[in-house]
Order: sequence, then structure tokens, then C-alpha cells
Amino acid sequence: MATARDIKRRISSVKNISQVTRALEAVSASRVRRAQDQVMSSRPYAHKAWEVLVNLASAKGAAEHPLLEKRDEINSIDIILVTSDRSLCGSYNDNIIRLAERFAAHHRKKGQAIRWIPVGRKGADFLTRTRQEIVAEFSNLPTPLGYSDVLPIGKLVIEDYLAHAADGLFIAYTDFVNTLVQHPTVINLLPLQRYKAIDGDEETIVKKEPDVTTGGRDYIYEPTATALLDEVVPRFTILEIYHALLESLASEHSARMIAMRNASENANALADDLTLEYNKARQSAITAEILDIVGGVNALETGRQRANPDQVQDILSAE
Repeated sequence: MATARDIKRRISSVKNISQVTRALEAVSASRVRRAQDQVMSSRPYAHKAWEVLVNLASAKGAAEHPLLEKRDEINSIDIILVTSDRSLCGSYNDNIIRLAERFAAHHRKKGQAIRWIPVGRKGADFLTRTRQEIVAEFSNLPTPLGYSDVLPIGKLVIEDYLAHAADGLFIAYTDFVNTLVQHPTVINLLPLQRYKAIDGDEETIVKKEPDVTTGGRDYIYEPTATALLDEVVPRFTILEIYHALLESLASEHSARMIAMRNASENANALADDLTLEYNKARQSAITAEILDIVGGVNALETGRQRANPDQVQDILSAE
């Protein structure tokens, strides 16, 4: 059984941990507000850009654009895996990694090669441990995240797709719903089409698309359709990557804030339990000392009663 001193030392350690987790919770709470503002301000524009892309893809002549053409044979795909650079965010990284692995396993069954582009150190570490093919790694992105910070990622995946190094591009990230709810999800970026994935025995949409105008529209291109599509399609593709990273950042900070809050509550509960155990240990020690004192007093009184005055006088006379 632990001594009172050991229990007191554990209480001090738990309280120190609680102070750290409370500080991390406060930091994450301030960051999640800024990230949430970024997501909410960019979401309408990203959804409208997606609608324009879908309508462009269905317009006459758009299928001739290399980023919009649907390839008959898909031999390899690139998957952008968005995770965090740091831990202490609960199951945030595990959830998106499991989903991405399940998604990749479905394509491996079709004989398609999987190439990864991890954004975040945790995803890169996992892919390195499992010895999977990594095209490039992006980590320690600046905060707050700007559109220009995503350009290297977008240019890399677009160049790979145009060079036929990959026949499809997907991004696995965590969609921000609210502070308590975040959904790991996968969306198709290139070629632009409605994608379905097999999950169990049911065919389900990986991510629900924003509402788009039904039916194709005929566009008047100025100066030319080729020049406009060459400018718009890459920009909107990079915009989708940028928006996915913003959603992931908001989800990461929310997950870390909730995880730190739970850790603080658990630390406080553990400190209360240890305090109760410490009080019991102190009470037991005090009770044992009192029993020792009472036992000693009883022994002295018993000795005095046995040693009466006549016996003492006989002992003295004998000497």
C-alpha cells in the first residue's frame, strides 16, 4: 500500500498536469475561434466555386480540358492526407488515418497504385512506418493559413495529374461541423466527377456535394474557352485544397480543446480520489500511533499493578 508521502507526491503531479491541460485548452479555444471564422468566411465561396466547376465540366467543350477529362483507365491515384503536426488532440488523427486507409484499401483491390501526399507530421509518420509511397510531405504550415501557402501543394498535384503520374486525385481531411462534431471525409478533386466509394456492402457518397444547378449550361467564353479554363480550373482546384485545410485546422483545434478539457476534468477527479486516499492513509497512520500509545500506557499500568509494595520491600531486603 502506498504511503501518505507517495500519495501526496502523486496529488502534486496530477495537479501540475491539470494546470498544463487547462492552459492548452485556453490556447486551443482562442485558436478554434479564429479557425472557425476562416472556415465560415471561405465556405460560401468554396461551395460556389465547386458549383461553377461542376457546371463548367458539363458545358460544351469543357471535357477537352486535361483537368476535366475522365480517363478510361485509372492505374494510380494520389491521396492528400491532412493530419496535424502535433498530438494531444484526441482521436482526430486516428479517425482520418483509418478512413483514408480504408479508402485506399478499396482502390488497391482494383489493382490501382496508391501514392500519398501527407500534409501534417502525424500522417507522414504513419505512412513512413507502414512503408507506403510518399510523393511529397508538407508540414509546419504557417498560422493563420493563407491561400499562397497551399500553392505548392496544388501545383504539385496538378503537375502530377497532367503528366499522367496519377490518374485521380483525392483529399482526405476532417470536415468541421461544430465544436463538438467533426467528420472525417474524402472528396474527389481530379478528374471532376461525382465519386462513389464502397463502404461495406452499400455504395455511398464519400462527401455530399454542394447543391449545383441542374443540367449543363452553355457558356460564352471570353477571350477563349481554353484560356479561361486554363486559368479557372487550376485555381478552383487549389481553392478546394485550401478550404479542406481550413476545415481540418478548425477540426484539429476543436478536437484538442475538447481533449484538454476532458483531461483537466479527469485530472481533477483523480486528484479528488487521491486526496480521499491520502486522508484515509493519514487517518490510518494516526490511528496506529494512538493505538501504540494506548498499548504502551496499558502495559505500564499493568506492570505497576503487578509490582505491589510488599514485593518491592522483599526485593530491597534481599539485596
